[in-house]
Amino acid sequence: MSHIIHRSLAGTPPVAAAAQGIWITDANGKRYLDACGGAAVSCLGHGHPDVLAALHAQIDKLAYAHTGFFTSDAAEGLAKHLAAHAPGDLTHCYFVSGGSEAIETALKLARQYFVELGEPERTTFIARRQSYHGNTLGALAVGGNEWRRRQFAPLLMDVVRVSACNEYRDRAADESQEQYTARLLNELEQAILDAGPQTIIGFVAETVVGATSGAIPPTPGYLAGVRRLCDKYGILYIADEVMCGMGRTGTLYAFEQDGVVPDIVAMAKGLGGGYQPIGAVIASDKVLAPLRTGSGLFQHGHTYICHPTAAAAALAVQQVIQRDNLLVQVQERGAQLAALLREALGDNPFVGDIRGRGLFMGVELVRDRETKTPFDPALKLHVAIKRHCLARGLMVYPMGGTLDGRQGDHVLLAPPFIISPQQTEQVVTHLTAAIREETEKAAGVQ
Repeated sequence: MSHIIHRSLAGTPPVAAAAQGIWITDANGKRYLDACGGAAVSCLGHGHPDVLAALHAQIDKLAYAHTGFFTSDAAEGLAKHLAAHAPGDLTHCYFVSGGSEAIETALKLARQYFVELGEPERTTFIARRQSYHGNTLGALAVGGNEWRRRQFAPLLMDVVRVSACNEYRDRAADESQEQYTARLLNELEQAILDAGPQTIIGFVAETVVGATSGAIPPTPGYLAGVRRLCDKYGILYIADEVMCGMGRTGTLYAFEQDGVVPDIVAMAKGLGGGYQPIGAVIASDKVLAPLRTGSGLFQHGHTYICHPTAAAAALAVQQVIQRDNLLVQVQERGAQLAALLREALGDNPFVGDIRGRGLFMGVELVRDRETKTPFDPALKLHVAIKRHCLARGLMVYPMGGTLDGRQGDHVLLAPPFIISPQQTEQVVTHLTAAIREETEKAAGVQ
């Protein structure tokens, strides 16, 4: 009997006993190809010798020191590395233990920025429908996934909500991509005006939407338009790159491909590659300046911020990505993965959309391709596909509630950056078989 409160209380999952490269082995000796990096975490795979060496060296020297008393070479080194490789004036780092904490940090930093400027009336955030920003209360509040929010809604702050940028689902048949993008930006500007620009702290959005919708990139010009509106009304642009950042899409930051620089960026997952729990916020000089000249402190903190061991692991991960030119690898393997998925599933009547960037790809499943009608949620198609893939020794990240938190199914792929061409083919072969068999079963095809 397990004494852990597992994600599902219906049973205990298999025991992961060992891992190496892109493979995880359970206690019974079965091997699984990790094509989702857990949850887009394991960017270098498992057991990378350089990261393990950095961990051992740091533990031998200094495992932990409280930031109320000390800084550490590991944390300072990681901050220096991130600042050196971030665009614009994103040069100030704050290290936490994961993505939800990073979002909480970003929200509080943004609020304090305006308090220090003498604008305490700014109390509201704008975020998008069907978004996900974490499971702590502040992160859950700005998130737009209604299923995750519903039972906790009485505890959450009010947030102004605008449409997601989901071209597959929401662009009208008679609307060009440019017109669709303009419509979304007009909606955002009207929401700002309706709420009162002087009340808005910031706009929060995932650059490429991950878990809740399945690797949905923004349309061309959308984020540039968001940046212009934020500048026009004096609002902070907060980018959630917890899942899509740190090289996952083929550039270190996903927003680099959109030609924008946010004011605050939240990151985690691929930052440390799963070797230690770590998340971070990187903020611009503009955001830190009023705090520095005002109160002189950021009114925030946790016991494990700037943890030396976690920082050492993350720095090693980032150094390997840079040294081994893995962003090019992500671009090449990502192009291969996208091409293979479209070749294998492009004509499948139950595949509505294949999308993503780099090694961050999503496949949306539909009951009717013409109408884009989803499968009945009661069928739990995403659960069946996950179970089928696991039986084949393949880990993917299927989710339900793609449309509104209840309806819709998709599969997210986020394999380690080190995946080989042959392993990429293996992923698509097994996933294609699982999707074909499980969608036909759900549709009643004989």
